[in-house]
Amino acid sequence: MQQYDVKKYRTPDGYTSDIAVFSILPEKREMFKPPVMDLKLMLIKRSMTNSEGKLNIEAGKWALPGGFVDPAETAFQSAQRELMEETGVENIHLEHFGVYDAPGRDPRGWIISNAHFAIVPEHQLAKRQANDDASEVELFSVKEVLKLDLAFDHAEIIRDAISVIRHKLLETTAAKDFLPSEFTYSELQAVLLTVTNDSAISLDAAFARKIKSLPFIREITGKKTTRTSKKPTQLYRFIDADVNTSLYHSRK
Repeated sequence: MQQYDVKKYRTPDGYTSDIAVFSILPEKREMFKPPVMDLKLMLIKRSMTNSEGKLNIEAGKWALPGGFVDPAETAFQSAQRELMEETGVENIHLEHFGVYDAPGRDPRGWIISNAHFAIVPEHQLAKRQANDDASEVELFSVKEVLKLDLAFDHAEIIRDAISVIRHKLLETTAAKDFLPSEFTYSELQAVLLTVTNDSAISLDAAFARKIKSLPFIREITGKKTTRTSKKPTQLYRFIDADVNTSLYHSRK
């Protein structure tokens, strides 16, 4: 290592983690009608001052929870810690999905950020409370979130995170976390419509046929409900089965 001279190389001014936490909540429920669901994203509002009482960078803007990685931790460990410190949310499954290092992305200098995501039922976010550098914490519809005054390059990170979540819901069985154990085709359809308008899903007749061919969903013999229709509707459940990509998509 004697030939290595650290002075020859520029090092980043900071190393951070950001976390995009999503949930799916009912937007509207009416008796005898399918539910309308909405994909939500949890954001914090950056405090006007930092822990030292100085004006915070990007103060008053909405942002993803996150912060600087400590020397004794990984970026993933930092994501878990920062999420808990700023929002009170902990013990949820996080996954890494990107690195953001574009020049000028942060006014403080050359800051590299690791982005993580989670999609969890709302009850896992029920104890959310703004702390630390956050003055508020809220769930926003993804239909509206990009209209907010967002900090740093978080609009770009959020767009990418939404794409990741779309993939997660359409190419895995993640939708089951937002459904009762026994569900109708329209309840599953409502969850999937939060991320796509694919005709194989959006058209009722097409999706009603599609659900019967999915190897990871089984019809519950002899069980129907009027929860989503005045006419009794068949109930289904998820089962363990091998799955392929594009589970619900039409083949083109």
